[in-house]
Amino acid sequence: MIDTPNVADAVPHFSQRRAVRIVFASTSGHTEYVVDALTDSLKSISPGWEIEATRAEKTKPQDLLSGDVLLLASSTWNTGSVEGQLNPHMWVLLHDKAKTLDLARRPCACIGLGDHRYFYTARAADHLQHYVKVHHGRLIVPTLRITDEPYGQEEAVGVWGKQLVDASKQIDRC
Repeated sequence: MIDTPNVADAVPHFSQRRAVRIVFASTSGHTEYVVDALTDSLKSISPGWEIEATRAEKTKPQDLLSGDVLLLASSTWNTGSVEGQLNPHMWVLLHDKAKTLDLARRPCACIGLGDHRYFYTARAADHLQHYVKVHHGRLIVPTLRITDEPYGQEEAVGVWGKQLVDASKQIDRC
């Protein structure tokens, strides 16, 4: 008997390939660190994925509509009169530039960073989730919340990245 390769196995499953648009706001570098750790993890788990990460201040509203999955990431700001706000760059993007954008059931995910010393720890996550919901996006995984320094939390980021990959496999079925 001649051993012939299965043609179906030789052809990549294109519905499993994803283009992920990550939009993040980082001033101290913590959010950027988490995005970099996630990007490395996703490239390891799903090498065929296309990942584009851009800073919120360099993002145009229509950029939020590119790719198969939109991921929003922001630190929580605890300055000014009210604690627990979005990073100012993310706030300007979502509540000024993209305030009328319709995400049209776009698959989305969110990451919020925070500090345990504040009552509203990682509340940026709540603000991002609210934006996705109000603008008709669809959260496909529970939001990742990173509290305090992100250094040393790469394993948690990787586990969440695996959940994102698994959830993205369901996109074509929804």
